[in-house]
Amino acid sequence: MAERRLRVLVGKPGLDGHDRGAKIIARAFRDAGFEVIYTGLHQTPEQIVSAAIQEDVDCVALSILSGAHNTLLPSVKELLVEKGAADIVLMAGGVIPEDDIPGLKKAGISEVFTPGTSTETIVEWVRTNVTPRA
Repeated sequence: MAERRLRVLVGKPGLDGHDRGAKIIARAFRDAGFEVIYTGLHQTPEQIVSAAIQEDVDCVALSILSGAHNTLLPSVKELLVEKGAADIVLMAGGVIPEDDIPGLKKAGISEVFTPGTSTETIVEWVRTNVTPRA
């Protein structure tokens, strides 16, 4: 039996209204053969986690440009753990200062991509670090 394709949810938490990057990465994931669910703009951490669980995703990729990354990203991770979905890989990208990345990783965000990272690099990271959930 063929292994199922990776399922990735792309989300835009908070009040950030700029979604071009999220749409670009969603398209790159689709072109790489992943199943992609895009939640749209202005999602709460609760909405993102609910969608991730309902859609049985393997990975949540959050795009954030608003500066609220130190609050919103750990909140998503905490909710994943609380809802019994700690095995869903959480990654992020956007305008995130290098100084904030170690704290985000300590909070459970597996990887953080900053502006200028190629879509090929991000897709390869997912292929290497995310496996289909049981």
